[in-house]
Amino acid sequence: MKNLIYSLALCGTLFSACHEPKQAVTVQLHNNADWRSVASKPPMGWNSYDAYHGAITEKQFLSVVDVLADKMLPFGYEYAVVDFCWYQPGPEGWNPDKWESFEVMLPRDKNYKAISNLKMDGNGRLIPDVVRFPSAADGNGFKTISDYVHKKGMKFGIHIMRGIPREAVEQKMPILGTNYTAADVAEPLDTCRWLNHMFGVDASKPGAQEYYNSLFNMYAAWGVDFIKADDMMVPPYHKGEIEMMHKAIAQCGRPMVLSLSCGEAPLGMAIHLDSLANMYRISGDFWDRWDDVAHMFDLLNWWSPFIGNGSWPDADMLPLGNLCLTGYPGAKNNPKSGHREHACFLTPDEQQTLMTLWCMARSPLMWGGDPLTSDAATYRLITNKEVLDVNQNSSNNHQAYNSFYGRSDVRIWIADGSDRNTKYISFSNITDKPANGALTLEVEDIRGIWMLRDLWQHADLGSAEKEIKVTLKPHASVMYKLTKL
Repeated sequence: MKNLIYSLALCGTLFSACHEPKQAVTVQLHNNADWRSVASKPPMGWNSYDAYHGAITEKQFLSVVDVLADKMLPFGYEYAVVDFCWYQPGPEGWNPDKWESFEVMLPRDKNYKAISNLKMDGNGRLIPDVVRFPSAADGNGFKTISDYVHKKGMKFGIHIMRGIPREAVEQKMPILGTNYTAADVAEPLDTCRWLNHMFGVDASKPGAQEYYNSLFNMYAAWGVDFIKADDMMVPPYHKGEIEMMHKAIAQCGRPMVLSLSCGEAPLGMAIHLDSLANMYRISGDFWDRWDDVAHMFDLLNWWSPFIGNGSWPDADMLPLGNLCLTGYPGAKNNPKSGHREHACFLTPDEQQTLMTLWCMARSPLMWGGDPLTSDAATYRLITNKEVLDVNQNSSNNHQAYNSFYGRSDVRIWIADGSDRNTKYISFSNITDKPANGALTLEVEDIRGIWMLRDLWQHADLGSAEKEIKVTLKPHASVMYKLTKL
């Protein structure tokens, strides 16, 4: 059973502005080894959103899976995830083999009713559109695609939106196995602020859990291994629907990773999230902007007491490599938008700092760049075995004590290795000027003589005893393995 360290100061200044060591209490949670075991280590994989937005086709996805199985699976990246709007065909007349971005937000009439052509079955459950996913014909859903992924030795995931389709509510479609309809469980006042496909589901209504059970039973029949559930934590926090999804997975007969999106997750619900979800987004949508990277140092520090035991604070996808293929909605009207097609805007130093932080904080590693067109440097960055080992096999991950008290220009993270003779330490300069960093080892109860190895350069650097000092360029980082001599 996990002993969680939970701060007495759950506020936006947690662990940083107060400039005090963590004051902690121990909180006991129920132990459900089955759901935690599907993510005993931070999940690793690929998600289609950063490169393909809501418009990936079956042909493109299978081509991506071929590359992932060859180039990424040997390094532990095992999930391939289709992101949102797979139940829409795309605009009339589009070429699914050479697509250009399309507006995915559904049009609305004056009464805010959805005007759409979402693909559903007779029980109000969204199913893949056959224009983009031809193998979904005849009620096959994603089964053929998941079988292909599994034959490649990988696992298959999909994105879903919280709630029940508006059209199902308007048509009063029956909920499978019950006498209730979609209208009986919907909460029309509870809608997503940025995508108007769905109404919320009221967890207090009879038939609500049965609706979610029917969804996850269908996903299990398709062979889904990973669910990215969206609109879960942006205010208001959807406590009831998170609990219904957790229960629906437990009853469906197939292990699935439950990944909650999007954030920033509320710290006040940390124990709730840790007790129900394998991954939960602690940030808003994360893109290749340095300010987003710098902010993540604070977010991951605040959430560090909850790292591990099958439930992982999620810093979001890795926007590395080639992104935003053909542009995203609105990009053509706004040439300065970061959503135009581009290679990652972060410098090589900034990209290394991003990967250093994600691995030291054990965030899930879900790559978002295009596997078909990203360059060799991106692949080298995200497949460094020594760095990935920290993400997968370290423990006690936290920001070092003397990152505070006037030394915040260089953020220092520290972690334990698989035995007491191994430690990991990273230094990251989050400022726009060169900076010096230093870690007094005794402050972190590290005593004796240690051999230093640079994990990014695969080079042994000699020994250290009382202190490690570095000088870093702006936005640069180093990552060391310490082995006891």
